[in-house]
Amino acid sequence: MVAKISFGSSLFGALAYNQEKVDEGEGKVLGTNKVLTNADGTVDMHACMRDFESRMPAHIQTRKPIVHISLNPHPDDRLSDEQLAVIAAEYLEKMGYGNQPYVVYKHEDISRHHIHIVTLGVDEQGKKISDSNNFFNSKKITRALEQKYGLLPAEKQKQTEGYRYRKVNPDEGNIKKQVASVIVPLMKFYKFQSFNEYRSLLSLYNIGMEEVKGEVKGKPYNGIVYSATDDKGNKVGNSFKSSLFGKVAGNEALQKRIEQSKTEIKDKRLGGQTKQTILAAISKHPDRAGLEKELSQKGIDVLFRQNETGRIYGVTFVDHNCGCVFNGSRLGKEFSANTFQEMFTNPHPVTTQVQSHEAVTPTFERDNYEQEGDSLIGSVLDMPIESHGTDPEEEAFRRRMQRKKRKTRGI
Repeated sequence: MVAKISFGSSLFGALAYNQEKVDEGEGKVLGTNKVLTNADGTVDMHACMRDFESRMPAHIQTRKPIVHISLNPHPDDRLSDEQLAVIAAEYLEKMGYGNQPYVVYKHEDISRHHIHIVTLGVDEQGKKISDSNNFFNSKKITRALEQKYGLLPAEKQKQTEGYRYRKVNPDEGNIKKQVASVIVPLMKFYKFQSFNEYRSLLSLYNIGMEEVKGEVKGKPYNGIVYSATDDKGNKVGNSFKSSLFGKVAGNEALQKRIEQSKTEIKDKRLGGQTKQTILAAISKHPDRAGLEKELSQKGIDVLFRQNETGRIYGVTFVDHNCGCVFNGSRLGKEFSANTFQEMFTNPHPVTTQVQSHEAVTPTFERDNYEQEGDSLIGSVLDMPIESHGTDPEEEAFRRRMQRKKRKTRGI
């Protein structure tokens, strides 16, 4: 189980974010403490705010009195609402918030069901509840809870596993939501330098995209439509305009992201480690199946495009370790489609040529989302979440809180 803790100043913002999930039928209240609930177990947000505010004195000793916590069990754990409520209460008790007013919400909008907690970080005298060593204490508590309730250790997933989003599955229904849960975080967290590289990235998750051009009221229009596909890339069902997913998924945002990616990849020289990893894999496995398997284990997906005769005419690498997408020729001539076509047809000469490079296998590996810094949310905001889907709204909410925190530090 992974805990993410953030501190903020807006009680309304924290409650409204969770209440919206409840109102949309994508969440529910699992429990409260010192907060009145309705007969059906729900809470009225405004009444809830009054209950919280009644326990907050006019003068408090911290700028960030609101605590927002998400508890994320391993995707393979199957817990009832009652079990989740008990675990949340026990976690809060051990963290020192057990006597505080709080509301425990369960989010069900993605397949990775998880819980959110809103509570106060100050007592009724306005004194801040100690949060020293919160990061280490939280890890210790979640590990103890995993052992007590027989949960899987979510923090031990490797990064290359953590970057795997869930493929869209039309048979599960609500395709629009499935598509949104992938394209929004991919646009934010991955770097690609062309339209086609972005399209290749989406294809890993059974999502297709096309550029649509035309005129609207005499003005040129340039948009994007998304669709679900099967494993062979064939379109399934209806297409969705990018506007259905917000501006972040539109053409303007895509072009902006491409330009940002070019600068970042160049300035940080992000392709170097990817090249070394690929070269090391080729030296061990000059055959296609072996190469694909080796790279996958290193956190890199390789996509080969072939014509009707089976000849490779394009290759793209998606490095989940650095969140970068590279067309093969962009990395160098030795990674072009022609090189791989020749290597797979006649591997020995190409293998010798590749081995002339200094191939170093990277050892880059870290736990999935436990590096959270002194604010307990830190670098987790800069990486995708686990393989069973992500909540883009949740990440946007967490980013807003982080930006506010950075501003106050400069005061």
